[in-house]
Amino acid sequence: MRAVLCHAWGPVEGLRLGEAPSPIPADGEVVIAVRAAGINYADAIMVAGHYQTKPPLPFSPGLEAAGIVAACGDGVTRFRPGDRVMAILAHGGLAELAAAPEAETFAIPGRMSFEEAGAFPIAYISSHVALRWQARLEPGETLLVLGAAGGVGLTAVEIGKAMGARVIAAASTAEKLAVAQERGADDVVNYVEEKLTDRVMTLTNGKGADVCFDPVGGDLFDSALSSLGWGGRILLIGFVAGVPQIPANRLLVKHRAALGSSLRYFRWHAPDKLLRSVEELVRWYGEGKLRPLVTHRLPLEQSVEAIRLLTDRKAHGKVVVLVEPR
Repeated sequence: MRAVLCHAWGPVEGLRLGEAPSPIPADGEVVIAVRAAGINYADAIMVAGHYQTKPPLPFSPGLEAAGIVAACGDGVTRFRPGDRVMAILAHGGLAELAAAPEAETFAIPGRMSFEEAGAFPIAYISSHVALRWQARLEPGETLLVLGAAGGVGLTAVEIGKAMGARVIAAASTAEKLAVAQERGADDVVNYVEEKLTDRVMTLTNGKGADVCFDPVGGDLFDSALSSLGWGGRILLIGFVAGVPQIPANRLLVKHRAALGSSLRYFRWHAPDKLLRSVEELVRWYGEGKLRPLVTHRLPLEQSVEAIRLLTDRKAHGKVVVLVEPR
């Protein structure tokens, strides 16, 4: 099969399209004929050798994919060859065939295209897990979303609205804020032109946000923490701008909490909650509350360019690699 292969740790420019052995499903696995694979920041981190896990070389990056079940291993009961599915992967999505555990493979809703499905699992499930199970966001609370037009941030805007929260979207340009507003954000903050804390406090009449969804980190974290009110919770989703240091005294005095949320580990420790998250997300999609935004579509041969669009912060929404069947 054709696959984008990493032969050595380093920048994504070292990836090469080549031939690789087709995966054979192990017990409890399905093999998917990939039609679309979503791109994530973690792909670049994994290729560089800095991810939490290091696959044996050579390997194909790609943490989510959608396509058609090509084969099922022993013990698989929910799927059969020919089913349309989307899946969370350990790696391997940037290839013609990818193996996925049955427990992390989900049926694609009837109206959902392969492009949307390829962009769905990581971003939407990550945001739902963080907001539903970690932050325990309640209807009527105020949710502040940083990086609100990014692939993950935009899903947090939609999910926050579906959960009944007031959503304040924060981003670095007017164009990005317009995207977040189109997806339902109630208010916006341009944190390049405005002071994030001051603007949030004004919008909330001095109360502050109840929850902050932060996939950015870096220097913005300090202002985001100050934007929380009493009992506020800040969700640490990613660190594209750097890993911040958390001053514990600022958590204590206002009864705040800093909560990490990683889908990679959550799905292993709480598979029942993972399934409930997917069920709610699929229902919301059917109700029109979730509309995956795919802004860039590139062929498998241009996977490096696809990853660079994301890491160079030149894309909002999701970047998807399309795999044409041979």
